[in-house]
Amino acid sequence: MAELTQELKELIIDTARLEDVSVEEIETEMPLFVEGLGLDSVDALELAMAIEKKFGVRIEGEDAQLREIFKNVKTLAAFIEEHRASA
Repeated sequence: MAELTQELKELIIDTARLEDVSVEEIETEMPLFVEGLGLDSVDALELAMAIEKKFGVRIEGEDAQLREIFKNVKTLAAFIEEHRASA
């Protein structure tokens, strides 16, 4: 899981073009939206597409489910782990 969280942090930085943020600065349980990294809905869409391309996991669902999945790196990693295993 540590390797996956590292890859996710790098993917978030690349996808959201966070040039002034390093992997070390992103805490695993730091909120990704509003406070925390301050990502927006466009970032979420781009990140979902990047995750599907890199990990082969499609992220879909209702708003409440999506908010929970994209809460932080830890919740994203757990979702990917769970769905990669079942694929």
